[in-house]
Amino acid sequence: MAFPSAPDSADRLGDDDVEKLDRLRESYRRLQVELGRVIIGQAETIERLAICLFARGHALLMGVPGLAKTLLVSRLAEAVSLKFSRIQFTPDLMPMDITGTDILQESAGGRREFLFVPGPVFANIVLADEINRAPPKTQAAMLEAMQEQKVTVVGKTSRLDPPFFVLATQNPVEQEGTYPLPEAQLDRFMFLVEVDYPSEEEEVMIARTTTGDTLPELDHVLSADEIIDFQHLVRRIPVPDHIYTFATQLVRRTRPQGSTAPEWLKPLVSWGAGPRAVQYLILGAKARAALTGGYMVRLEDIQAVAAPVLTHRVLTTFAAQAEGIDSRKIVERLLAEAIHKQNG
Repeated sequence: MAFPSAPDSADRLGDDDVEKLDRLRESYRRLQVELGRVIIGQAETIERLAICLFARGHALLMGVPGLAKTLLVSRLAEAVSLKFSRIQFTPDLMPMDITGTDILQESAGGRREFLFVPGPVFANIVLADEINRAPPKTQAAMLEAMQEQKVTVVGKTSRLDPPFFVLATQNPVEQEGTYPLPEAQLDRFMFLVEVDYPSEEEEVMIARTTTGDTLPELDHVLSADEIIDFQHLVRRIPVPDHIYTFATQLVRRTRPQGSTAPEWLKPLVSWGAGPRAVQYLILGAKARAALTGGYMVRLEDIQAVAAPVLTHRVLTTFAAQAEGIDSRKIVERLLAEAIHKQNG
């Protein structure tokens, strides 16, 4: 089946937008170079974090300790000139430890009044370290900030300054004393970014470059205003109609109760991805196209973002776990079948 090469139902980019896209790609190239001065390898992780940043999404980083997740996030904030805040989640962390609280203060005239002291969530890039170690009510406060870009303290609502980008980490090994993230909160993360061990060559280079006296300071590549402008630009990337259809059909095939789900999937999946997954597939593909040289979304952009968008939204059954089949394998098979069906 042949598909048209041009978008059928999307705004086309103007001349100014094309020039902005070129500036965005040059800024992204410089960002990769700067981060490469302190982060060895992890090129795919850096790309996925950049996609989330420019698509206005949040990311959940999964990886064992010692893979430079915290260093990567802090240096990303340094390179893009954004205010960075790190929150170490612990079982005794309270919502006010994140959002801030009112304190009673005496004014110059001797009058006592409450003054709001902002918490660490009032930053542009927030690293929520080991987010699953906090109790549910604290996670709920973080959820409001992620979804609404605001916090509510003692009935008063305060807006968070854009751009606002949450990067949360989870340790997949140590689960004692943790509170698993509910599906509703997992769904708020655009990407699940799985950080793997480096190669042997990369590990040798890590030892050489990080055991000296100091790490290099990074040049500032972008400002907050430029990032916001590029975020608006990414939303204007054209999408052909057949890409919308492909993304929607792919997500719908993850739902075992649906009529389009393949028979092999039904005993393996208890719950599939919702409509937000379709939105994030399209937004992620738009951002990837913008960063990698495309002036419209292509099928390969959807392919590249399918795993990080869908993996944490496909919940496997006990039967799947007993057979050693995880959600990543299911998503890979679904994607391969969808591409084969289209090419056929």
